[in-house]
Amino acid sequence: MLVPAQTIIDAAVRRGDGVAAFNVITLEHVEGVVAGAEAAGLPVVVQISQNCVRFHGGRVRPLAAAAAAAAAESTVPVALHLDHVEDEDLLWQAVDAGFGSVMYDASRLPYADNVAATRAAAEWAHRHGIWLEAELGEVGGKDGAHAPGVRTDPLEAAAFVADTGVDALAVAVGSSHAMTTRTASLDHELISRLRDAVPVPLVLHGSSGVPDDQLRAAVTHGMVKINVGTALNIAFTDAIRATGLDHSDPRRYLAPARDAIAATVTHLLGVVSAI
Repeated sequence: MLVPAQTIIDAAVRRGDGVAAFNVITLEHVEGVVAGAEAAGLPVVVQISQNCVRFHGGRVRPLAAAAAAAAAESTVPVALHLDHVEDEDLLWQAVDAGFGSVMYDASRLPYADNVAATRAAAEWAHRHGIWLEAELGEVGGKDGAHAPGVRTDPLEAAAFVADTGVDALAVAVGSSHAMTTRTASLDHELISRLRDAVPVPLVLHGSSGVPDDQLRAAVTHGMVKINVGTALNIAFTDAIRATGLDHSDPRRYLAPARDAIAATVTHLLGVVSAI
């Protein structure tokens, strides 16, 4: 069941729980995410990032088509989301490539430039039926919203959403991208303040480094969309190394790696969802 991300996220908002969104790199990632969601009996968001597109030679459509086909045959709702887009040319490919939502990332820009770029992206997206997520970065900072120590100000977040018209906002509350240990400590009081200040769903990036209890608390305090990427890659590569094989058939490595992704997805969906 291929559905728009907005459908899944709006349902989570009504229930008062969370939705897990997983970044994929290969077809085995996609298959593992869908299998994990089916095992959990829960909806899921499959995300293809600009970095992933770059890995695939700058072509977004092949993996997107495969993901859409896997979603269409799934027994649970699956959304296809284009993540961390900085390149406008890639943004404009979203519709034809089958994405119902995009995360447009201008967070590295100074605040005023971030607002202007994000507003233009949101206006384009809405004209084309695309749900748009954005990220509020550090004012003047080069490392973006998830550099160590960066936090999102609730009043600034509210103004940003009002000035840009975005449909969801990724905020900095203590997580960080590409963490390989689950040691992040989130500012739950700030999450509550952001929830009260911002009229759109909040998104947590860098969730791979957040322990289960912290993820549950984040959802309780107002996070809705929980993005996970590195945790899948750790599961994938650990499973390949654990085979201990010296074999020329890649299926002998990829099958357990795909299963490890599925198990990780099933677990994390259960952590963030109250269904």
